[in-house]
Amino acid sequence: MAQYATQNIRTVALVGHGASGKTTLAEALLLKAGAIKEAGTVERGTTVSDFDPMAKEFRHSLRASVMHLETGATRVHLIDTPGFPDFIGQAIGALDAVETVALVVNAQSGIEMIATRMMDWAAKRRLCRLVVINKIDAENVDLPKVLAAVQTAFGRECLPINLPADGGKRVVDCFFTPAGESDFSSVAAAHQALVDQVIEVDEELMAKYLEQGDEISPEQLHAPFEKALREGHLLPVCFVSARTGAGVPELLEIFDRLLPNPTEGNPPLFYKGEGDAAEEFRSEPDPAKHVLAHVFKVVIDPFVGKLGVFRVHQGTVTKDTQLFIGDGRKPFKVGHLFLLQGGKSVEIDAAVPGDIAAVAKVDDIEFDCVLHDSHDEDHIHMRPLEFPTPMHGVAITPRKRGDEQRISDVLHRMVAEDPTIVVEHDAVTNETVLRALGDLHLRSILERMSSQFKLEIDTKPPRVPYRETIMGRADGFHRHKKQTGGAGQFGEVSLKVEPLERGAGFEFLDQTKGGVIPHQFMPAVQKGVEQVLAAGAIAGYPLQDVRVIVYDGKHHPVDSKEVAFVSAGKKAFLDALQKARPTVLEPIVSVEIICPETNTGDIAGDLSSRRGQVTGTNGLPGGMLAVSGMAPLVELEGYSARLKSVTGGHGSWTMQLSHYEPAPPNLQQQLVAEFQKQRKHEED
Repeated sequence: MAQYATQNIRTVALVGHGASGKTTLAEALLLKAGAIKEAGTVERGTTVSDFDPMAKEFRHSLRASVMHLETGATRVHLIDTPGFPDFIGQAIGALDAVETVALVVNAQSGIEMIATRMMDWAAKRRLCRLVVINKIDAENVDLPKVLAAVQTAFGRECLPINLPADGGKRVVDCFFTPAGESDFSSVAAAHQALVDQVIEVDEELMAKYLEQGDEISPEQLHAPFEKALREGHLLPVCFVSARTGAGVPELLEIFDRLLPNPTEGNPPLFYKGEGDAAEEFRSEPDPAKHVLAHVFKVVIDPFVGKLGVFRVHQGTVTKDTQLFIGDGRKPFKVGHLFLLQGGKSVEIDAAVPGDIAAVAKVDDIEFDCVLHDSHDEDHIHMRPLEFPTPMHGVAITPRKRGDEQRISDVLHRMVAEDPTIVVEHDAVTNETVLRALGDLHLRSILERMSSQFKLEIDTKPPRVPYRETIMGRADGFHRHKKQTGGAGQFGEVSLKVEPLERGAGFEFLDQTKGGVIPHQFMPAVQKGVEQVLAAGAIAGYPLQDVRVIVYDGKHHPVDSKEVAFVSAGKKAFLDALQKARPTVLEPIVSVEIICPETNTGDIAGDLSSRRGQVTGTNGLPGGMLAVSGMAPLVELEGYSARLKSVTGGHGSWTMQLSHYEPAPPNLQQQLVAEFQKQRKHEED
């Protein structure tokens, strides 16, 4: 396979809401570039990017898929990302691998929830952006209205670089050779708007243009065009029909001639050092420098093993290169180096800055790790991505005895692949809880565990993650004294508790004087306190937002032992808690609901019936509305089915943990009574 220089490489992520046509567009681009001989379809399950059996079954993308194509003298690395909210983590992870994000908008449905979120995330990562309006040949589409909606959502910087013509059967260029008639607007006016927008970032070129009035060639505009993209001063808008291929050659030309190569895009967000001492580190897209690459995707295949997919930011990776993983001291040797084409791989000899490549069977590779070939690059990390908090969960148990370890191993693999999967173990209930971004996300994980790993699992709703805290201040005291012949046990602790601000966590302070509790026993006192923090005081849920101050105590020179102060600290803390007005906190989540405008009243009423409230609304194209609100997590069980019923299947929603609030008195009484009943049963 031909080797491409860094200047001839482009990296593009296709993002957007589900059903916007990203996968079909990727097929059309691959076909036009000659990378495939025949375009597959999502319906038949024959596309390059949706190669996973479950993606074929679901008929939409579940994971980010990496592909490549050659157009002219340029190699384009293309990443097709999922668009449904449940799988958004895969799309977010792809952002650190590209210079450019191409938002694909369905002309029939307009701007949808995920579109806005992905553009916001891309802007935060300082990525160049463009908008691709797809399905321009569909019936009853109002393309001027869609373009206006794009400009309303993302700014007047969104300017068409081509326009549809002949009823969406083709497009006319508005930048390189502007000529011809379009279905709406003026090609000449669109060209002038582009030129005016681009030259605003180049004062010298703008002065020349204003003074001389000379026509400016695309070649003269190239550098300021790249600068306008980097600064977000221009977001080109392209029109295509992935189904018919209209606009696809023009889009490939834009990739080739206008999108930034790795030397022209904004540098990636690396940091060197740890914590507050970390400083921004700028990699150089120079193939002769030390290697610096970032792993943005991990795939664990039962046949291939672990596959680490990485973007090279600096240096050259070749077969036999010795690479370190993160801050690890032991290198691994690159045995085989691959370019990916969906589920297939092509072996290559080298990967230079800008290339997206993969290595297989390296067990220590993890998502988000940095690969490098010199200890000069130790302690370098990419700025962390902001992933949504997974709140949808199920408690899982093996159907067969003895499968506990297998379940643990499989879940560990899945967490390694997907940063939006969380596995929790509730020590109180001995539950293993699997959390994901939505019901569909959960279902895909469970089906994969069943089909790919042959695990039989039972599921049930998990316990709601309630917490406990205190509302007042109080003192606690306990003397632990035990004498059974010989050396005894003695420890005495006096402490006080006080509430902290919500979300502050836990503080432990030692304010004793005169050595009343020797310093070697203070960790034992804290251990006793932390045992209560984990187990709870009134309802069996972890305690938070509490400050514990140990101010007095006694010890015995012979009988005092760690175990005595653990017990004294625990019981003194319990004594104080009972007098400090303990209360149960319930999790409150922020929700975003996309629904038809006609269902607004139903949504607001339903949220109110669930002790929730609407906090805001935002109109969307196509008669849709984004409703923001707050509600207790416990009240949202089964909400997906309810939303589907209310909206006739046209609604979608996401939720994210917002904060904790005291639970209503009747719920508190119920939780406390259940805990007391359970404890009595265990004692009997």
